[in-house]
Amino acid sequence: MCHLSSYLTAAGGILAGLAVAAALLSRQRHIIHHQRRALAARDRDRSYWHRLATHNDTSDLPNRRALWTHLQATFSLGEPLGLVLIDLDRFKQVNDTYGHEHGNDLLREVGRRLRALGPSVALAAHLAGDEFALVVHGHDGEVETAAQAAHRRISELPYEIAGQQVIVTASVGYALAEPDMLPRDLLHAADQAMYLAKRKRCGVRAHDPDHATPPGNFIRYRDLR
Repeated sequence: MCHLSSYLTAAGGILAGLAVAAALLSRQRHIIHHQRRALAARDRDRSYWHRLATHNDTSDLPNRRALWTHLQATFSLGEPLGLVLIDLDRFKQVNDTYGHEHGNDLLREVGRRLRALGPSVALAAHLAGDEFALVVHGHDGEVETAAQAAHRRISELPYEIAGQQVIVTASVGYALAEPDMLPRDLLHAADQAMYLAKRKRCGVRAHDPDHATPPGNFIRYRDLR
C-alpha cells in the first residue's frame, strides 16, 4: 500500500510538471505568434510607407523620387538609355471645365496608357500634375520609338470625361544619355526638347544642342534630388 501511494505521488508530480510545461509551451507559442504578427504588420507598414514615398497618389505610377533613383542606378551601370518627358496640352482647361475629379481620372488613364508601352520602357513615372516621364533602355531608335508611341497613345484616342469624348494632346521631348553626362544633364536635355515641342506645337521633339532653351527660362527638371 505504501509503494502504491509513493507511485501515485510520483505520478501526480509528473503530471503536474507536464501541466506546467504545457502551460509554458502554450504561452511561448502565443508570444511567438504575437511576434510574427507584429513583424508582418511592421513589414506591411514599411511597404506602405515606401510605396507612398515613391509613387504618385493619383496615378499610382512611380514619382519623381523613383525616377531619380532609377536614373542614378542606370547611369552607374553605363547602359544606353534615354529619357522622354511628356506634358499634357491644355490640361488646365480640362480641370476648369470638368472639375478636378475628372481631371484626376484623365491622369490615371494617361498613366495606364504609358504603363502599357513596350518592353524598352523600363520606367513610366508621373512627376507631378500633368507631367510624365519615361526611362527607355536602348539606343536612339528605341528612345525615338518610345517617344512617338507615347505621343500616339496619349493623343490619338479620345478620353471619356463626364460622359463626353475628349481629345487631349501632349508635348513630348526626349534626349539620349551621352558619355560624361550626369542624370541631371539628361533631365535638362529632355526638358529643353519638351519646351521646344510645346512652343512649336510639333508634338514630339528630340534634344538638339543647337536649339538650347532661351536664357532666363526655368528648367523644371534640372535637379530632382
